[in-house]
Amino acid sequence: MQSTPIGVTEAVTRAETAAFSYSSEPEAGRLLAALAAAVPTGGRILELGTGIGVGVAWILHGLGNRTDVEVVTVEYDEATAAIAAQAAWPPWVGLRIGDAEQLLPKLGTFDLIFADAPAGKWTGLDLTIAALAPRGVLLVDDMDLARYHNPEHVASVENVRRTLLTDPRLTAADLPTGSGFILATRH
Repeated sequence: MQSTPIGVTEAVTRAETAAFSYSSEPEAGRLLAALAAAVPTGGRILELGTGIGVGVAWILHGLGNRTDVEVVTVEYDEATAAIAAQAAWPPWVGLRIGDAEQLLPKLGTFDLIFADAPAGKWTGLDLTIAALAPRGVLLVDDMDLARYHNPEHVASVENVRRTLLTDPRLTAADLPTGSGFILATRH
């Protein structure tokens, strides 16, 4: 059994203190850390849906001592972002507050994108795919249809799954573990 990195433990504690229940699950975090470790020198990572910062903590764990990768994380809710901003992130991690769909066209391209919020995943998915650099990797979580009971949410997840698994710009895999993931690489 792997231990939880200290930065992740601190982020989880902040989330628990704030009663924030939407943080990345350990399965997502470990996968995200492994993907972050593979980002090329000088690469860029984007997280859509900062929350309290658990995802960023996993990304930083995956990067280890690297300082050559820019990390951008986007959070819509100002109060949630204010709690996340309390973390001791290195200066090459940038927190943006705003609507991901409005920010995506201005952010450039990324080697790794973690779509963990409705904007950029349930809506604006094309903008997210467009922000992937060639050979860039997209990780989308919460794709397990069994987790949803609201017909609108089921339809949204089905649409995301269909788009990612059939988009000719991508090679994608359905990973039915944890909250359900789709992992895609842009051609």
